[in-house]
Amino acid sequence: MEVWVLFGTFVFLLLIGTPVAFCLGVASFATVLYLGLPPVVVFQQLNSGVSIFALMAIPFFIFAGELMVRGDIARRLVALAGAVVGHMRGGLGQVNIAASVLFGGISGSAAADATAIGGLMIPQMKEKGYSVDYAVNVTVVSSIIALMLPPSHNMIIYSISAGGRLSIADLFTAGILPGLLLAVSLMVTAWFVARKAGYPTEKFPGWNLFWAIFLNAIPGILLIVIIFGGVRSGIFTASESSCIAAVYALLVTTLAYRTMSWNGFVEATKAAVRTTAMVLLVIGCAGSFGWLLAFLKIPAELVSLLKTVSDNPIIILLMLNLVLLLLGTFMDMSPLIVITTPIFLPVAVAFGVDPVHFGVILVLNLGIGLCTPPVGTVLFVGCAVGRISVWQAIRTIWPFYGAAVFTLMMVTYIPSLSLWLPSLFR
Repeated sequence: MEVWVLFGTFVFLLLIGTPVAFCLGVASFATVLYLGLPPVVVFQQLNSGVSIFALMAIPFFIFAGELMVRGDIARRLVALAGAVVGHMRGGLGQVNIAASVLFGGISGSAAADATAIGGLMIPQMKEKGYSVDYAVNVTVVSSIIALMLPPSHNMIIYSISAGGRLSIADLFTAGILPGLLLAVSLMVTAWFVARKAGYPTEKFPGWNLFWAIFLNAIPGILLIVIIFGGVRSGIFTASESSCIAAVYALLVTTLAYRTMSWNGFVEATKAAVRTTAMVLLVIGCAGSFGWLLAFLKIPAELVSLLKTVSDNPIIILLMLNLVLLLLGTFMDMSPLIVITTPIFLPVAVAFGVDPVHFGVILVLNLGIGLCTPPVGTVLFVGCAVGRISVWQAIRTIWPFYGAAVFTLMMVTYIPSLSLWLPSLFR
């Protein structure tokens, strides 16, 4: 009965439009009262959920990304991507995807990627004769590449949700090849769609202009090296890396590029504070929720239940993927990571899946959910930038969904895509 109280309260509050953090907190409070435990337990677990030093990395990575968005870094990265892949079929679509790879290595946020890259690319694509739904579709689905690359704060949330035992450096490294595989899959898809629609290519700018564009983008690209290289080499922790990234982003945008105004700095600070507050509130309330999951032994019961269905890891992983894809259409990514990790990670480990590998599967899976209605945050952002309806976008987005799901299956059933690169640094 306790399980019904916990999940029943949570689902009911979610259905009536209550913010996810309050759904988690109230459901935990109601279950504790039903069990006859002291209500203070909820607040103790909430406090312990946010009193984790590794969480310090999240606000500073978010702040660094906001500074880069408002500091005109995206335009320089788009120019570099255009010089590299613009000559391919569907040139601006390919540029959009390549720019998402570059910008994702700076922001780590799909929403920021869709806003920054979409704001630059969608108007250009419309002007060059590309259909607006194609422009939006490429922008939306390619933005989830940012979730796979350092400094993805969702990887940090997963590490903490897994009990803080997983190396953030390993998770950062594990997401690189899957992120690049997703980019290649989307570029192939964009090529076929563009070929069928007869979209144009862009001219190669020439080597002199190429090197000028590349040199102009170097200060922004160096942030990727600082974040990943510093954490992976052990020179500094993820939390220290985030602080250095924020300071570097501020110096680049104010001294090197001189594109950061005072108003832009204030807006970046406000946006980072607002996003951080939402994320940490969800993590804190989910701490109580996760404690109750462990207290009620729900993960162990789920493992036993699934073993009665099948003992084949291939079938179990397929079932987990289907459940996560379904959940991702109804909830945002960060709270889902915090909620589902304590439930599904023990199941995956029980069937022989490496926790780092499962983290990549989880993040990619829920990232696809950001692009699907009815609660597809990134899909809404892309449609707002392109000024089209969600219905108009999803009518033609299916080839790109297919590329993303293909990548998910490859990542799920070929563990070396996630685990080979981290193994090189051990």
